[in-house]
Amino acid sequence: MRTTIISWILLFACNLMWSLQFTCIKLTQDQMGPFFTVWGPMLIATILLAPFALRDFKSDGRKLKDILIFGQLALLGAFPAQVLMTWGTQYSLASNSAILSLCLPVITAVFAFIILKEKMNKVRWLSFIIAIVGVILISTGDIQQLNFSSKYALGNILVFVAIISNSYFNVGIKKIASRYSEMEMIFYTYIVIIILLTPLVFYFENDVFARIPKFTGQTWTGVILLTFFHNYLSMVLFFKALKILDAMQVALSNYLITFFGLPIAAIWLGETLNVHSIAGGVLVLVSTLIITIVDYRIRQRSTIGSIS
Repeated sequence: MRTTIISWILLFACNLMWSLQFTCIKLTQDQMGPFFTVWGPMLIATILLAPFALRDFKSDGRKLKDILIFGQLALLGAFPAQVLMTWGTQYSLASNSAILSLCLPVITAVFAFIILKEKMNKVRWLSFIIAIVGVILISTGDIQQLNFSSKYALGNILVFVAIISNSYFNVGIKKIASRYSEMEMIFYTYIVIIILLTPLVFYFENDVFARIPKFTGQTWTGVILLTFFHNYLSMVLFFKALKILDAMQVALSNYLITFFGLPIAAIWLGETLNVHSIAGGVLVLVSTLIITIVDYRIRQRSTIGSIS
């Protein structure tokens, strides 16, 4: 139980850091294009990760063929998830991206069922329904302002494809998580993304390098938050939790992004919290506690029953 609780605490922290993503993209978009917004912070994070990943590579006696799986996971999952989410958010509205991101747990659950053969028991369905109700309450204002007109169609499509790719990556990385350290999984994935992104950055956005000395405090704030929290710390904690919890449990925790996004918007952007938003946040928190504690106890009983 203690290990599970710690894993959920790590997921809470991850979702808190991920909830900063849209704000960070908006902070940097005036001076950075979508490719550099992903490439720059990720390159710095990869350099920070290198000593730890290379240590694990040597100690575990890895060979080149052992890390080829990350090429496929990055190409189909992490790369489009990172790039298209950034690109789509810049072309769409924040409210559109917020509503579309609610598809992530559902799509992840589908991939987990197909790839990992995980099942949705009654407790998980209950947690899922409560979370959905909570998120609807939280997003009432955004839903009313939602704009899916042709002007934002491209951005909306890019965000949705990014969510599908993210779901696939989360499930795929879960399947191999027991064989690699957290540092290795992040480092190898990022290396592939950087290799894919570098020619795009230098071809489409090479002028950004001349603008770096002119970056404003706002832009640097976005870069630092994306580098340390989104690309480094959150991913280390995420992979630690993923080793213990089911992919479906991890997916349902993603509703916490909306829960944490409320106080961040209130503090950073001066937005007000209405009664619906507060009630919705409470329901999201309740759903997370249900799947954390109740689902754990049910799985423990089934394990004990199968042993006896």
